[in-house]
Amino acid sequence: MNRAIIEEITQRDFKEIEEKIGTFLIREVEDRKSQGVVFGLSGGIDSAVVAMLCSKYIKTKSLALIMPNAKITPSEDTDDAIKMVDSLHLDYKLVDISFIQKEYSKYIEPNPSALGNLGARIRSNIIYYYANARNCLVLGSGDRSEFLIGYFTKFGDGAADLLPIASLYKTQIREFAKFLGISQNIISKPSSPRLWEGHTAQGEIGMTYDEIDSILYCIFDKGMPPIDTAELTGIPISDVDKIYQMNKRSEHKRITPKICLL
Repeated sequence: MNRAIIEEITQRDFKEIEEKIGTFLIREVEDRKSQGVVFGLSGGIDSAVVAMLCSKYIKTKSLALIMPNAKITPSEDTDDAIKMVDSLHLDYKLVDISFIQKEYSKYIEPNPSALGNLGARIRSNIIYYYANARNCLVLGSGDRSEFLIGYFTKFGDGAADLLPIASLYKTQIREFAKFLGISQNIISKPSSPRLWEGHTAQGEIGMTYDEIDSILYCIFDKGMPPIDTAELTGIPISDVDKIYQMNKRSEHKRITPKICLL
């Protein structure tokens, strides 16, 4: 594939980006008369970036929720999340959702995919519980790559009041994380929603984020049609079309519910 496109995507002024997001967080908390923010911290790169930004700009008003499923979540993810809140001196709660998810499964028909997404929705329930109890806003940690292809659970990890990093592609997030001084261990970790054992984004989608971001950047930032995108990126048209169709099929995730007008 054409590596020059990735270089073009990642050439950003990350100091300016940090300051804009920091100002955004401060302003939104103040304008909405909120007591602060609540967010999920998984041990992955996106939520690590959110945690770092919160610690720099609204530390005393931030609550991180670490919510592993002990039967699915690798122990290193939980360890990385705990090390991060400890090093940043962020307030946090640790809740193992495996017991909650197991209890749900006693009363519903079996479906592995739906059960995986249920885990994301259980986490959302817990996050909004604390936000409700503390009069706080919920921060989502979704990036632009995942937002555009709908790679999130509707009313699960997609549920949020604010999306501070949703204008940044995953490849940009990696560079931003380096700028912020986040551990290389977290930066290099394969991205995954951890909805089932061994779950990774690349394994499920079938492409790397370098490929995904190159396609999305050409289509949505440069306004190129899929056929021209394939030619410029050097990525097969079948893969380009796959990402394009993922965007189209997930449109319902990015809009409010449609009302029947009478």
